[in-house]
Amino acid sequence: MSAARDELAAPARALADGIVAALPGWVERSVEERYRAALGPPPPDVVDAARAAGVEARQEVGASVRALLEADVDEQRTTPLSIVRGAVVYPTRVLAAAGVPPHPRDPLDRAMFPDDTYGLTPASFADLDPQLTDVAIAWGAAKAWVHRRRHGP
Repeated sequence: MSAARDELAAPARALADGIVAALPGWVERSVEERYRAALGPPPPDVVDAARAAGVEARQEVGASVRALLEADVDEQRTTPLSIVRGAVVYPTRVLAAAGVPPHPRDPLDRAMFPDDTYGLTPASFADLDPQLTDVAIAWGAAKAWVHRRRHGP
């Protein structure tokens, strides 16, 4: 199993590094876009809170993503995107504290992501950072290859 882990090490590290790097900017953009749409330009205290939330997301969500991607394929019980989707709590806290009203969402979105009152949940890694798309595809292909070799078609 260590050979499989070695094969996945580089794509996993690249994906984890990309996610960790992208999280703070995504949190800040999410806050800025929703605040601006509802109330106008965000004041400095909201910008500062978004920046701090982005750092917190990078540390906490980044650690969870790294732990998942460092685990053996057969031990991965979730996906990196699922973990990233949990990062919605960081901009949500900032927006709620700033008094931003909930964002209108369709019924399916509300059913799938009931705690995402601002409609921020990333549908894909591209929503976090478009540059993550190819990195995520490379990791997914490497993981699928290892899984197939290990468990058959």
